[in-house]
Amino acid sequence: MRYITPRKAAMGLGSAHSGTADHWFLTVSSCALVLLVPAFMLVIGNAIGMSHPELVAYFGRPYPALITALFIVVGMVHFIKGTRIMIDDYFQHTARKVAIIVSVVFSWAVIAAAVFALAKMTLVTVAI
Repeated sequence: MRYITPRKAAMGLGSAHSGTADHWFLTVSSCALVLLVPAFMLVIGNAIGMSHPELVAYFGRPYPALITALFIVVGMVHFIKGTRIMIDDYFQHTARKVAIIVSVVFSWAVIAAAVFALAKMTLVTVAI
């Protein structure tokens, strides 16, 4: 008869083993967002009240487009990781798989739409 201690049975299965990379990723991305959020707010604050042609020209410049793109991409990837942790904690079986797929597809769709819109504004500005 083989005797396995509870510690031996739990080795490699704990939260410290599986969540360390996610924790560091979320820590680094949140530090990046601490810098990006004020810059993004300044970009959006300057864009308020502009007409459509002025807005397209404004986001056609590199600084506003780059700050907006970085904010959207870093923020949504941070969202993907955060919702993945929340879904893993609170959902079970098929509902977990469906929720993760919906979360990831939604997030990448937002990223794609935002980057496409910024690229389109940049290319329209270059063509003018």
